[in-house]
Amino acid sequence: MLREYNPKEVSMIVAGNIVTGYADGTYLSVERNNPSFNLQIGSDGEAVRAKSNDKSGRITITLQSGSPMNDILSGLWKADELNSGGVFTVLVKDNNGASLHSAETAWIVQVANAEYTREASSREWIIETDNLESLVGGNFAASAG
Repeated sequence: MLREYNPKEVSMIVAGNIVTGYADGTYLSVERNNPSFNLQIGSDGEAVRAKSNDKSGRITITLQSGSPMNDILSGLWKADELNSGGVFTVLVKDNNGASLHSAETAWIVQVANAEYTREASSREWIIETDNLESLVGGNFAASAG
């Protein structure tokens, strides 16, 4: 069976806004800040694993400089800096697969760096959350093979 991945089928919603204008290359990454379990080995070689309740994580998006989402993310960052009003929900979904990532409370870590060159450049935004829920799944069948 043939499976298919299509980057156009990956959608992201930030504070109710559909993200558009992704840069070329790696445009979206989702990761937890720490492992779910930590392994400790004693002097005698016995092992203990300790469960971490830290579900914090980061979502990094890279946008074209002309993306209208830069304005929205800048506004969220500025609202947070001024009066802590930049906390929002975020959702990432592969519409052609089973992967789903979400957070009820997320914020912009810092304003994106701005670079100006002869060519259109990109803007990298880091979104952080205290509770990242993730399901990393496969893609659905495109056709029987």
